[in-house]
Amino acid sequence: MSKEKQILQLLQKGYSQRRIADTLKVSRNTVAKVTKAVMEHPIPVDILDSISESELCQKLFPEEALIPVHVTPDFDYIHKELLKSGVTLKLLWQEYVDACRNEGKPPYMYSQYCKLYQDYVDKNSLTMHIRHKPGDKLMVDWDGATLPLYDKLTGKSCKVYLFVGTLPFSMYCYAKACLTMKEEDWINAHISMYEYFGGTTRMLIPDNLKVGILENKKHEDPIVNRAYQELADHYQTAILPARIMAPRDKAAVETTVGNLTSHIIARLRNRQFFSIEELNKAILKELDKFNQNPFQKKDGSRYSVFMEEELPFMQSLPKYPYELAQWKTATVQLNYHIAIDQQYYSVPYEYVKKKVDVRYTKSIIEVYYKGTRICSHKRLYGRRGQYSTVVDHMPANHQLYSEWDSTRFLKWASDIGEATKQVVRRMFESYRIEEQAYKGCLSLLKLSDKYTPERLEDACRIALTKIPNPRYKNIRLILEAGQDKKSSEMSKPNKTDDTSSDKYAIIRGAAYFGGEKHEK
Repeated sequence: MSKEKQILQLLQKGYSQRRIADTLKVSRNTVAKVTKAVMEHPIPVDILDSISESELCQKLFPEEALIPVHVTPDFDYIHKELLKSGVTLKLLWQEYVDACRNEGKPPYMYSQYCKLYQDYVDKNSLTMHIRHKPGDKLMVDWDGATLPLYDKLTGKSCKVYLFVGTLPFSMYCYAKACLTMKEEDWINAHISMYEYFGGTTRMLIPDNLKVGILENKKHEDPIVNRAYQELADHYQTAILPARIMAPRDKAAVETTVGNLTSHIIARLRNRQFFSIEELNKAILKELDKFNQNPFQKKDGSRYSVFMEEELPFMQSLPKYPYELAQWKTATVQLNYHIAIDQQYYSVPYEYVKKKVDVRYTKSIIEVYYKGTRICSHKRLYGRRGQYSTVVDHMPANHQLYSEWDSTRFLKWASDIGEATKQVVRRMFESYRIEEQAYKGCLSLLKLSDKYTPERLEDACRIALTKIPNPRYKNIRLILEAGQDKKSSEMSKPNKTDDTSSDKYAIIRGAAYFGGEKHEK
């Protein structure tokens, strides 16, 4: 409210000029000037509250009104510019002030500038929200409400959780029921949400949930879950967690979310669902109804505002949707392979015994060492124990055996010795499918590199005498204990013995062994 209007209101209440000056913190000359003007140009009491400030000045000071005092802002231009990323009302006001000064005319103060713009928005029934730009932000969270899902056989119900995403500019919403609130459901809900919206935003604003945000300290960058960050990178959006203990940041959105969940739950309360897919189809129908409901206090609906004013400003979706990736740490085995879900993938042999990070999705396996990707494979499915082996990953002496099969392993073993070949054959015979034996056979045969082929052959010979179906571990323990060496030494003839002499031989006759009986 202008000082002129405030002075007139106090004059009507019978305040003295001195008291008015003290109350409003203005000079007595200003109060005197307004008092003189209203005496010369009386203002009816009944119109004082409704009259605009510009009209009031024209009536009080008609001689000054002949010269335009303030430059009227271009509100159409302001409205369009505010839709652009990074543009604020403060910035536009500063540009307006610079333009006014170049023309030698006084500008409106910032507060008056904002009020005039808000009047323009209200007058034209626009849906513009100064705090939020179209396509700029997307807020996501788990709703506190749950829905029941029933078992067909037992009739018992379990809780399912409601994921909700909202565009704060248009208040256009998305919702999806999930069986859990774990990472996989959290990520997949985001993927479905982006498909529903048909685009992405510049910022993604989640609550501080451990499934997405591991840590969010006041003066430090938030620590984001690895898979969640990958999702954001894939959709070219920046994760900006909501401020802790700042409920006003999401007040309008939370009101919309509350209305949405009430709408969905109320309309589905008397229905029973036996699958999550069936439930989500029903939710989608109610979601469309909610988004298309007309606004109560302004024209249009969430859907119309989204389609006309927000969707054009959203970023395009990537060519392919994001695939949820899981990470694990694995140690490269002696056979230069790593195991994922009992399937085996080769790694360059230089990384044997090294710890590597493995990123795996439904379709691909990627192996990283100290942040650098060293190889990748298509993911294997079906029977367990399959191998995906790249020949270039093998050492030169093993590349001859890149086409793995029992024949090649047996040939390798026979080059070492008959006992080794026999052990390998028994290992193949002990498994249902031969691929299951590859790992053990390869580990066994590589013992020849560490202990020599001769020692491996001796160890296999010893194992065959004691164990029906020896394994890699049995042979390794014999070698580590040096039992093959002891056996070899015991089998050597004593140099002091004269095997050709019977000097010390104890010769027993046929009678001792019962030979006489048989001769009779």
